[in-house]
Amino acid sequence: MKIAITGKGGVGKTTIAGTLARIFADRGMMVYAVDADPDANLASAIGIEPEAAAAIIPISELGELIRERTGAEPGSSAPVFRMNPKVDDIPERFSTEAHGVRLLRLGTVKKGGGGCVCPESALLKALLSHLMLNEREVVLVDMEAGIEHLGRATARGVDAMLVVVEPGRRSIQTAEAITRLAGEIGITNIMLVVNKVTPADAGFCTDLNQGFEVIGCLPLSEDVRQADLNGLAPFDAAPEYVKLVAGLLEKIESSSGKK
Repeated sequence: MKIAITGKGGVGKTTIAGTLARIFADRGMMVYAVDADPDANLASAIGIEPEAAAAIIPISELGELIRERTGAEPGSSAPVFRMNPKVDDIPERFSTEAHGVRLLRLGTVKKGGGGCVCPESALLKALLSHLMLNEREVVLVDMEAGIEHLGRATARGVDAMLVVVEPGRRSIQTAEAITRLAGEIGITNIMLVVNKVTPADAGFCTDLNQGFEVIGCLPLSEDVRQADLNGLAPFDAAPEYVKLVAGLLEKIESSSGKK
């Protein structure tokens, strides 16, 4: 099962991604959780201790590795570099494991006056493509509000794209943009989850069903808020929330034919 999870900042997509990772691991599956969001918080959502999380070096900052695999200097706009660098050993070598989940942090591709820094981008895209197309394990990717690291090749391996929104027009505009971009590279199994729903938002969820495939509306959870304040993963401190996310997973598996 390969799932990309996205949405604008603050909607709770990382909390859902970390909880899904723990649910899969609790079922006895080996899970790769990929943090592709510049605001990297997936480690805490999984339950990785702060000291261990702080020691994780983003792949985009491994200059020697990038130089070795692409044949180009990191931070340069080299005219010639390897577009398909070797990446098959990276997931195991550079991931941190906790609770049955292996976490990889992609990091960001810095941009300068000349545009995209291509060697880093080539390595990250090749790595994500390898995870989606070649790994037999569960792969969950916590994206930023977009699909920067995904390409047409990678899209073939995505079983489902989960777009997390919260009640509000800006969140829906982001979902519309993500849906359009994902469709352009061939991702068609796109589902929405409305998060942080209050009783006053019931009509919002109903209205969304007319334009998107909405697989669930998760209530605003005090247990999740307290877990965050106490530095705990929701999986370990918010059992009712975990049950609701497990229900989402059943719908994702059914829709993708991977149950």
